[in-house]
Amino acid sequence: MNTFQSRLDSQSRLLIDFAYSSSALSFLVGIALYMLGVMGYLPATFIIYAVLNLANMFLYKKYNKLLITSVIGSALSLIGTVVVTLFSGGINSSFIFVFSIIILGGYMTGHFFGKIYLTIILLVTIGIYAASEYLSIPNEIPENSRDLFSFISIIFCSYLLFVVFGKHLLLTHERLETSKTKIEEGIAEKELLLRTVHHRVKNNLQTVSSLLSLQSKNTTNVKIKELAISSQHRINSMAMIHEMLYMQDNISQIAFKPYLKELTDFLVKSANSKNLDVTVNIDMPDVNLGLDTTIPLGLLINEAVTNSLKYGFPENTAGRIDILLKENTEESQSYFLDITDDGVGFPAEINHKTTKSLGLKLMHNLGRQLRGSVSRIKTEKGTGYHIIFKDKERHLPGING
Repeated sequence: MNTFQSRLDSQSRLLIDFAYSSSALSFLVGIALYMLGVMGYLPATFIIYAVLNLANMFLYKKYNKLLITSVIGSALSLIGTVVVTLFSGGINSSFIFVFSIIILGGYMTGHFFGKIYLTIILLVTIGIYAASEYLSIPNEIPENSRDLFSFISIIFCSYLLFVVFGKHLLLTHERLETSKTKIEEGIAEKELLLRTVHHRVKNNLQTVSSLLSLQSKNTTNVKIKELAISSQHRINSMAMIHEMLYMQDNISQIAFKPYLKELTDFLVKSANSKNLDVTVNIDMPDVNLGLDTTIPLGLLINEAVTNSLKYGFPENTAGRIDILLKENTEESQSYFLDITDDGVGFPAEINHKTTKSLGLKLMHNLGRQLRGSVSRIKTEKGTGYHIIFKDKERHLPGING
């Protein structure tokens, strides 16, 4: 609302400045023409325009109708310029350049009005050319005064162009620069606040992770210990995301490959109690994914890799986990993700519907959350999952587009 009101105020100031300046100049030119001995339509047109334009401004002050005043003012300017041009040389008159001022005024009032004025003036110019060619319209400017009239016309146009319109263009530019600076400062402040939020979320998640770690160490119940460690890993997978968002320049998207490398390194180190020699090979392009995609996808990968390390490889064994991500060329912002290992695997009849494993159920729920699916890959050895997902951040409306 403030922007709209500011634009109306700017248009009002431009209208008032143009009306008063053009009226004053027209009155002075009309008097000068009389002093040069010019009689007829030219001086009368200048003076009548000045009087009618001032009357139009009086009505604007009284009724405050900006649109009506603008239309009347433009009509007066157009009619006056046509008459002066016709009786000062027609298509060869130096005063014809005032038409460009009228077009500029239309565009500064609004793009729509600028187009209308441009069309009308093009038609008027064609009409003036035809009148100059086929009608005998006298040039009221005496031969010896035509250079002076050309000089007066140039001064008339230059004053309106540079003093009236130029001043408003500079003021508009200054206001835009001020507005841009305020917007940039506001964005910087919001980014700082958002980074602070990510930092505090990361700290809170790490606090919860530490509490779970203490809980797992202070209990002798194996089930509770495993549950606490699994929950700790899931929380850490989310904490890493918020830490990366806090550290990097782009606070709306995650560089997924570095995040995945950090996550899998953490999971492999966490399984060192089994004395495993497992390498994780990541094959994927450098893609940036939105926060709403990265969190569930990170949790899903956390479950798959944790299951491989926990069940796929017995103690004191070596193995390999491969993670392959590629874009779906048939659908925009859709991806394929394969997670495979060369461990001992598990029977094909076990699935998320029949098993009591929270990890498998969670993987399939996360797949649906990603607007995709999770399916088993038939492998001769080990276990594999094929995940199809979409980058939700780019499909759902939000502040990031």
